[in-house]
Amino acid sequence: MYSIIDIESNGAGFRKECIIDIAIFKYDGHKIVDQFISLVNPESDITPFVQKLTNISPKMVKTAPKFHELAKRVVEITEGTTLVGHNIDFDYRMLRQSFQRLGYDFKINTLDTIPLAKKLIPDEVSYSLQKLVKSLGIPIINAHRAEGDARATLELFKLLVSKDTENEIIQKQHDETNAKTYINKIKLLTQDLPSDRGFVYFQDGNGKIIFSDHAQDINKFSKKIFNSKTKKWEQIQKDVEQIHFELTGNDIIAKLIQNSKNIRKKDILAYGLYFRNNHYLVEKTKLNKVEKPILKFKSYTQGAKAITFLASQPEFEFAEVLQSKIDFKKRNELWLGSGRKLGEKMFIIIENGKVISYGFYELFTQIQTLSKLSKLKVDTCYQSADLINDLQIALLRGDFETLPLPK
Repeated sequence: MYSIIDIESNGAGFRKECIIDIAIFKYDGHKIVDQFISLVNPESDITPFVQKLTNISPKMVKTAPKFHELAKRVVEITEGTTLVGHNIDFDYRMLRQSFQRLGYDFKINTLDTIPLAKKLIPDEVSYSLQKLVKSLGIPIINAHRAEGDARATLELFKLLVSKDTENEIIQKQHDETNAKTYINKIKLLTQDLPSDRGFVYFQDGNGKIIFSDHAQDINKFSKKIFNSKTKKWEQIQKDVEQIHFELTGNDIIAKLIQNSKNIRKKDILAYGLYFRNNHYLVEKTKLNKVEKPILKFKSYTQGAKAITFLASQPEFEFAEVLQSKIDFKKRNELWLGSGRKLGEKMFIIIENGKVISYGFYELFTQIQTLSKLSKLKVDTCYQSADLINDLQIALLRGDFETLPLPK
């Protein structure tokens, strides 16, 4: 039993996409026994490119059902089948991330018609769906719409099945796609990892953390570890059975999480900001053992950007003004800034110049009182010089809105 699927997305950034059109034909090897076709309200914008490609406008999906209203039907029609698509990785990813937003782990065996076509119909000029079916004489109506592309994929699949007279190639492809190989292990473990900044936790079969680190791109970082040939990663590659992650959104959040979890990973701040002869300059801190830098940076480039910013602000003509601006002593403030994801904000509570706690809240949440904040906060365990330095840089850049501490 097969479920032939095609999905159109709204064209948002990678892993931010939402479904706007879906078609599924349940096929028993002889005929269609069930089908599901629907526009979907993505609850977000559709890019101009996708609107032109699919002829699906925001107005068309405005009254369409949202994915959570269709989810049960998708599960029912695909249950006990193999999911078939032309570039099935995309359709499967779209389904998985849509279900994940609902807190449901959608899993199913898959089969891709692209590698099948390359084996059973070699020497074609192109294996894109539109060009391939045109070359094979398969009609396609409403190209780049879910129903039209799914019907064309179904006809292509029928042709491939007829050419595979012994059912050897399709079965082999199915077995290879769903076998417990190292390649499939990597694919399975990384397929839902976001391309966002955060902590990544590699765990064994019992859930024990065998490796963790902070990464700028969780997906790319994890794949790099799996693809490494160095001996350093061999045991981790062998033992890892699950991967979890925690988004941080920015370096400040990462540092706060490190502190709250007592992960003492000290940054190498090799460059310092100094003020000499009425000018700001950046140089390596090890070259100056006497003078204390106003701020420290991980790289010269980061420091140079700070100097460019200071030059654009006449108020910082004198170092005393800058030092007063970023001084942490006796601060009693609530800092508000961007969170880990769209629609989320973060707060930091500072009392007597010390970071007491931090937390996150949705944009619509009211946080006027400390008692309200206490329900949302995550207590920090220790305060490092690195953290204060990073907060001072963020304060200088204007990354936070600073308010008096509420009662």
